[in-house]
Amino acid sequence: MISETEKAQFFILLKKLSESIGVSGHEFEVKNIIVEEISDVVDEIKTDSLGNIIALKKGKDNGPKVMISAHMDEIGLMITHIDKRGFLRFTSIGSWNERILPGQRVIIYTGKTKVRGVIGAKPPHLMTPEEKKQVLEMKKLFIDIGVESKEEAEKLGVKIGSIAVLDREMVRLGGTDKITGKAFDDRVGVATVIYTLKKLSNVNHEANVYAVFTVQEEIGLKGATVSAFAVKPDLGIAVDVTTANDVVEVDEKDWVTSLGKGPAIKIMDKGNISHPKLRELLIKIAEEEKIPYQLEVLVGGATDAAAIMLSREGVPVATISIPCRYIHSPIEVLDLKDVVYASKLLISFVKKVSTEYVKSLSQL
Repeated sequence: MISETEKAQFFILLKKLSESIGVSGHEFEVKNIIVEEISDVVDEIKTDSLGNIIALKKGKDNGPKVMISAHMDEIGLMITHIDKRGFLRFTSIGSWNERILPGQRVIIYTGKTKVRGVIGAKPPHLMTPEEKKQVLEMKKLFIDIGVESKEEAEKLGVKIGSIAVLDREMVRLGGTDKITGKAFDDRVGVATVIYTLKKLSNVNHEANVYAVFTVQEEIGLKGATVSAFAVKPDLGIAVDVTTANDVVEVDEKDWVTSLGKGPAIKIMDKGNISHPKLRELLIKIAEEEKIPYQLEVLVGGATDAAAIMLSREGVPVATISIPCRYIHSPIEVLDLKDVVYASKLLISFVKKVSTEYVKSLSQL
């Protein structure tokens, strides 16, 4: 069972993380929140040359190394041109569905200040009938920040290379446990790992837990690739979102997961196949502790687990996924119950990992 207190704690933490700015390669705000949250509950914390946060919660001397990974970055936009009237052209950082961008509010981060704007396009009453049927390409969109010239835009601090995110507040839907906001991919994973570290702060466990908050996952698993090489884990667990397609107009066979039915234990995605023994242990824990769970087969997409798996001589990996609707949009939706249960599953998994268990992973 889960309590209202647990859900409230996650809501507060995730709201702080979701509403911060952390586009790939620019994860500074998120990093500050993470360090503030975990400094008192880990034994060591450092940042590597790419910006990954690597935190160690010590277990027994010579205990196995467990790497738990969640990525800090979100998809975003980058300014590529400022015209003489101060309108901004942009490109994507990460994968956007272009059809959702027109008419959105944005926040441009200049490095010192934040500038609000809107994404505009050619007015519909000036479009041809054929143009109205088409999805507007990103190259035909622009950001209007209300200025009258390039000079005014530059005085605000906007320049080529400034990054932007869609402007969204995280809120509950209809007084339920469903919440909506931006960047749940993967701030919800970050929140889950932070919560897990806090719950493990007074627990004696054999494993040495390396909680790694990675950068630049959305542009090719960059942070996980280098951090896994440095940590040299005996096994790895990625915590990320997965698609919940349980909506109208989608056949049930294509749902992958559903909201409110518990975290998903990944079987495979485009990046890797989870180690069978890790998957079996996660399932066993869930069933013994009456944690609702789903099994996930995702034909597209990958997580940090794909990069961890290929580090050095190879690492057994699995993924705990949190169902999320409308991924890579400003109105992602998830269920707080799934998040709390994901943390309970992860906490219990860490407690179970021993030297003998790690040895068993490579036995025939």
